Amino acid sequence: MSDDCGRVFVITEIVEESPSVRTLYFAEPFAFRAGQFVMVWVPGVDEVPMALSSARSITVQNVGEATAALCGMRAGDLIGIRGPFGNGYPDGGRILAVAGGVGAAPLRQLAMDGRVDTMLLGARNAGELLFSQEFSSTTRLLTATDDGSAGHHGFVTDLLAREDPCAYERIFVCGPERMMHATLCALERAGIAGRGFFSLNRYMKCGIGLCGSCCIDPDGLRVCRDGPVFPGNILLRSEFGRYCRDASGRKRPV
Repeated sequence: MSDDCGRVFVITEIVEESPSVRTLYFAEPFAFRAGQFVMVWVPGVDEVPMALSSARSITVQNVGEATAALCGMRAGDLIGIRGPFGNGYPDGGRILAVAGGVGAAPLRQLAMDGRVDTMLLGARNAGELLFSQEFSSTTRLLTATDDGSAGHHGFVTDLLAREDPCAYERIFVCGPERMMHATLCALERAGIAGRGFFSLNRYMKCGIGLCGSCCIDPDGLRVCRDGPVFPGNILLRSEFGRYCRDASGRKRPV
C-alpha cells in the first residue's frame, strides 16, 4: 500500500556511510517490499526517487542538487515522502545478491532479514563498501574493489564468474547499469536470464505511472509502476545497458 499524497517526516538520525553517502533515518517506519522506492521532496529544491534502505531510512549518494541537499541535512530537518511505489524483489528461493556502490541500499533489508544466501558487494574502494559489516553478520559476503583496497582487486562481476549462478533460484542485482548489464549477459550465457531481477534507475517525475517520463523502449514499460525491478528476460529486448533518457526525453548512453 502506498501513500500517493505524501507526508512530512522529521530526520531523526544521519549516518555517514562513506565520504559521499549518507543514510537518513526517520522515526515512522514504512510497510514495504525490498526494492520499492519513495518520492522524496526536498523543500525548495526538488522531488527525487529514492530506494528505501530499511523500513525507516533512505541512503543517499551526493550526485546532484537534490541529493546534495539531502546529504547536507541534519537531525530535526524535514522532508516530504510519497510512497512506497513499485514492485520490489520477489519472494522465495535461494538468493544470490549482486550489489555495486549505492546499489547495496535496496538489497540491505533482504540481507538483514536473512533472505540472502550470498552477497557479492563491489565499490571503488574499501571506504565505499556500503553496509559490509552488517552483511557479513547475516550472509556469506564476498567483496571487490576497483583499487584492490579490500577483497578482490577488480569488478564485482569478476566475483560472479567464480560463483555458480545456476545454484541459485533468484539473482537480485542493483548498481551501476553497466555492471548490471554485464551481470545480465553472464546470466544469459548460463541460460538463466529469467532468474535475474534488476532494479532500474530512470528519470521520474510523478512516480505513479501517469507522466510517462520513465518508460523504457521498446515496450513502453513504466519503471515506476511496472518496475523498478524487472526480470532479466524482459530486459534482454529493451534499452537496458545501452541508453536511457534525460529530463527532456533525449537519449543518452548509460
